Amino acid sequence: MQEQIKQIEKVALEELQNCNELKLLDELRVKYLGKKGELTALLKMMGGLSKEERPIIGSMVNKVRDELEEIISSKTEILRKEEIAKKLEAESIDVTLPSSKIKRGSKHPINRVIEEVEDLFVSMGYDVVSGPELETDEYCFERLNLPKGHPARDMQDSFYITTEYLLRTQTSAVQARAMMANEEKSPIRIIVPGKTYRREDDATHSHQFNQVEGLVIDEGITFADLKGTLEIFMKHMLGEDTKLRFRPSYFPFTEPSYEVDVSCFKCMGKGCNLCKQTGWIELLGSGMVHPNVLKMNGYDPKKYTGFAFGTGLDRLAMFKYGITDMRLLYTNDVRFLSQFDRKDI
Repeated sequence: MQEQIKQIEKVALEELQNCNELKLLDELRVKYLGKKGELTALLKMMGGLSKEERPIIGSMVNKVRDELEEIISSKTEILRKEEIAKKLEAESIDVTLPSSKIKRGSKHPINRVIEEVEDLFVSMGYDVVSGPELETDEYCFERLNLPKGHPARDMQDSFYITTEYLLRTQTSAVQARAMMANEEKSPIRIIVPGKTYRREDDATHSHQFNQVEGLVIDEGITFADLKGTLEIFMKHMLGEDTKLRFRPSYFPFTEPSYEVDVSCFKCMGKGCNLCKQTGWIELLGSGMVHPNVLKMNGYDPKKYTGFAFGTGLDRLAMFKYGITDMRLLYTNDVRFLSQFDRKDI
């Protein structure tokens, strides 16, 4: 039996030396070390041996088993590394090769309008600021001259999270924050683009929409400054032939307050279905900053005056690009968005 063990060892070592495949290596492991392997079969035959022969044969079988197990384990690790290296080489990417052409995406019309508005006002010396969308009642209403119980709050159906926190109904809250953060109470010239939320949902309104508001505070600011600023703004966005009409209105945070209409860019003021045959489209709210707002936010109303204005960026995008339904702006339909794969002129 000793000769048989030596012969098995010799043949096994030769086969393992010539083995260069993981699958074949596993077959050799089963052949010699498996439950029905040759070495296992020898161990099962030890019952017919004498007491003197058993420890000798058992020791020889175990020695050969340990030797084969070590060789198979080492060989397995080497072959696996070689296999991984071949796979990596075969799947490698040459980054210097030209890439496959991918269709260029298109910028969302709202983003186009936001960037255009920001570029315009930055060129006029304004700062672009932002603030939290989850706002406190204090900044969203109270510091804008809308105390609790004020009837004007009814015009802004709001999403309250708690009695104190709500999703902001207007970006005007950032105006109050900007005034409070300005410890030196120096002049302010800012615009505030961002998302706002109200309980509205139809073809021309959405529960989430984008606004941009402007605020200027300095000594000697007059209505003429407001009018001139809005004329530049609207003519830049809608065309040089655009005309403005100011109508007296009411906003708690401005006094006097004005609704601002722009001449219909579709019919040039003659009357059509877009402007409801009036020749005008209501687009902005504006006014001179209310003295109470200045005082509540740390500015001396006897020394400083200011103006504020606001408009919906979604509606501005609709007018600018001829979009008929505001809900199209939020459906993420690639067919719709691909229409705007062009540069604005």
